[in-house]
Amino acid sequence: MRSNFHTHSIYCDGRDTPREMAETACALDFFALGFSGHREPAFSDCGMTPEREAAYRAEITGLKEEYAGRMEIYCGIEQDILAGKRDPWYDYAIGSVHYIEKDGRHLCVDWSAEKTAQHIARHYHGDAIAYAADYYAQVARVKEATGCDIIGHFDLLTKFDEGESLFSGNDPRYRRAVMPALEALCAPGTVFEINTGAMARGYRAMPYPALWILRELKERSCAVMINSDCHDRQKLAFGADTAVALAREAGFASQVILQKGQFAEIAL
Repeated sequence: MRSNFHTHSIYCDGRDTPREMAETACALDFFALGFSGHREPAFSDCGMTPEREAAYRAEITGLKEEYAGRMEIYCGIEQDILAGKRDPWYDYAIGSVHYIEKDGRHLCVDWSAEKTAQHIARHYHGDAIAYAADYYAQVARVKEATGCDIIGHFDLLTKFDEGESLFSGNDPRYRRAVMPALEALCAPGTVFEINTGAMARGYRAMPYPALWILRELKERSCAVMINSDCHDRQKLAFGADTAVALAREAGFASQVILQKGQFAEIAL
């Protein structure tokens, strides 16, 4: 993988500066690097303040000019569904769902395994499938609500469920929770991210979405983009070979990238 379009820096919850990220990407012979700072609802600690977002834009714009002719740099945004529509200033937007709205609270789906278990026990009386159904009801609206170009980590709620004890593709109830979101979002050419971020953090051995979901996307003529959801420059291309193999197993022969300012398909 010689590109990545889901990249977080110190302007939100990443470890490194955009410059450090760009230097690492260039050393890895990347042809393109896209930044995607978090645009989150006001209650979240992971998003950029208006001041930090302005600084983020300014630094990425400067890096674009500095790396012109060596590596394409893009300034994108990861737009949470609860943060409204993407700003058209950005080169692209990844649409994401990080929270379930329930009982007047916002339940973060990717905080920790312990938090996930607490949320299911306290707000869903132990019914993980009801929790999943509410999550996917949010996901079904992400493209319309955010105006995104890329559907980010579609089944993020499985981040801490490596053994599929809660959310198994073999469970028909779970599949029934997932399918309405697929039906709402899938259209020929719609881009879904294959995300290796949970692998980089040691939570999963495989990327998400799950293989059976990727096969559903392929059947509906959707497209995929492989990203590392990078928060640490040392893991900028983490899990790329695994993601490519998974995409091929699902039937994909290409992925979508940004090249010369346009979305384009390249062979896997």
